[in-house]
Amino acid sequence: MKFTASCAKLSGLKTDCLILPTGSKLKNSASLIDKTYKGLIAATIKSGEFTGKSGQVVTINLPENNIKRLILVGTDGIANNRQRNKAINTACAALNKTKAKTALWVGEGLGDNAETVASNVAQSTIASGYSYKKSAKQKKVNLTSVTFWTADQKAKKAKKAIEDGLAFGKAVGLGMNATRQLGNLPANICTPSYLADQALALSEQKLSKATISTDILDRAQMKKLKMDSLLSVAEGSDEPPKLIVINYQGTDAKTKPVALVGKAVTFDSGGISLKPGRGMDEMKYDMCGGASVLGVITALSQLQLPVNVVGIIPATENMPNGRATKPGDVVTSMSGQTIEILNTDAEGRLILCDALTYAAKFKPDTVIDIATLTGAVISALGKVASGMLSNNQQLADDLTNSGTESGDPVWQLPLWEEYDELLKSNFADMANIGGPQAGTITAGCFLARYTKDYQWAHLDIAGTAWVSGSNKGATGRPVPLLMEYLRQKAK
Repeated sequence: MKFTASCAKLSGLKTDCLILPTGSKLKNSASLIDKTYKGLIAATIKSGEFTGKSGQVVTINLPENNIKRLILVGTDGIANNRQRNKAINTACAALNKTKAKTALWVGEGLGDNAETVASNVAQSTIASGYSYKKSAKQKKVNLTSVTFWTADQKAKKAKKAIEDGLAFGKAVGLGMNATRQLGNLPANICTPSYLADQALALSEQKLSKATISTDILDRAQMKKLKMDSLLSVAEGSDEPPKLIVINYQGTDAKTKPVALVGKAVTFDSGGISLKPGRGMDEMKYDMCGGASVLGVITALSQLQLPVNVVGIIPATENMPNGRATKPGDVVTSMSGQTIEILNTDAEGRLILCDALTYAAKFKPDTVIDIATLTGAVISALGKVASGMLSNNQQLADDLTNSGTESGDPVWQLPLWEEYDELLKSNFADMANIGGPQAGTITAGCFLARYTKDYQWAHLDIAGTAWVSGSNKGATGRPVPLLMEYLRQKAK
């Protein structure tokens, strides 16, 4: 997919589809285009077919040869980045239905920051073109090029900013699609070993401004490191566990890295604490935290941002067999702290705690873990925002701001000692669950016990990593949030 910026006269441009964001009152370029087509847009508004309301989309076939179709995108009422992204996503879906090969976006009406709008357009265009490949005969997306047009590109600096926005959005879209593909693969294909192979493939790229290297730790190596908490989850599966460590170096080696720790339970049956059968197929998505880390590395390899990032992905299945961990068992984590496992379906924190302890060896600037950790976060926040807990308020604020800017929001929850007390155990340093109340928070409190030596944030993406129903599939979140955070770090 090719993205370009343009400030040429609209009358001289040729495209299969012109996409025009506008409200009910035509201004600037919208007014000019309306005059070009002899009041066609105004007539469509007057007829009531198009009201200009946020997110509304209407497609009009045009008589002119240079532009075949016009897609009107409603902008009235857009008040934030989430609403803007929703409008752009809806327009991209309409664009795909036209089977157009070329498209031109008018960069007005969606906000004053053209670079951000251009980034959103490129990201949504790439993401909307994704579909899970069911067979080798599946057709490719028709769209091959998108031009982002604005009347405000007279200065070279403005055009450069828009081009940077297009490049960033394209990379984020590709990272999201890589994450979605891994999430959507069935668990008999996307095993811990498969994820390890994908990480190794990323490190084989030849980059001009960055390097990527990958190390894969097997069961014996993890045993030597005393990662008995992580390995306890793997005991019930015939699939060998992997600890995937992928290192992206985009700047001086002395610069401390951001560590991204992604939970990758490639299938979560619940273990001995077996889940209900209904909907269990969706537990292939329990590796979306790890998939998002690989998605971020994919995006970074496209942009080659000047940051250092180490991705740590504990990967395993959680299955029941004769060797599986039992409720009431006690294990010792890599940190030396003991854990009473009251529920084997609270396994994500058991693999993350050892990975978080391991992360300290890289002397990170910041550690962010990403996990489909609790069903409780869906009860609290639904499918809109990811839950966030952090031991550093500045980090929490930075992630909140990145979520707002990217339209991939998070909501902070408290890490108070009253919640931590719910993890008390008579037989170990802590239990792996805190009871029926505040499940997302007590899970965060559990992880916080392993992150006292660095700045850390936890993202619970159980509600945002995938959707169910007729549109079932992975979403690619929180790749946009994490990439915006890293973009800010690179400045």
